[in-house]
Amino acid sequence: MPAASDPRPLTGEPLSLDLLNTRWMQDGTLQDLLTDTEGLAVWLAANGLDGTCAADATTLRHLLTARDALRAAVDGSPGEAAARVDAVLAHGRIRPTLTADGPGEVPEFHSPAWAPAWLAARDYLRLLSTAPDRIRACAHEACVLHFFDTSRNGTRRWCSMAACGNRAKASRHYARSKED
Repeated sequence: MPAASDPRPLTGEPLSLDLLNTRWMQDGTLQDLLTDTEGLAVWLAANGLDGTCAADATTLRHLLTARDALRAAVDGSPGEAAARVDAVLAHGRIRPTLTADGPGEVPEFHSPAWAPAWLAARDYLRLLSTAPDRIRACAHEACVLHFFDTSRNGTRRWCSMAACGNRAKASRHYARSKED
């Protein structure tokens, strides 16, 4: 049975940020894709993990643990967050391997149910080592989405120019016209 369509306004971000973006604001109300295993199935499919990870209650519980740890890392205090992310990472490891194409790496997990959570935490480490200053929260005060700024000059402020960026521009325009 195919998964339902993904209702989130921002998809396609790196895995760790895509996990954070399973919570979003819609008409002033916080939405959460991961309230049940059906939402988990949608998220797994959106990230190409549906063939390797089960959309069950245990996987969902571990993924929510990872989401909370990543949210603390991105938005909270680095000290406490590091321990929480490390706790997720403790459930897997990278095993070096030699393939026909040369050196490689294979992720291994204590339990397959930890795979999506561990992969998201590992992806966050990759982003931190690549460009930590490019991990951003949307600048719109009512938005809770995150993105990895891939713009050339690194000045992206909005999760989406069509949504939050446009709302900010309209708000500024309204404020200027009200002053006149």
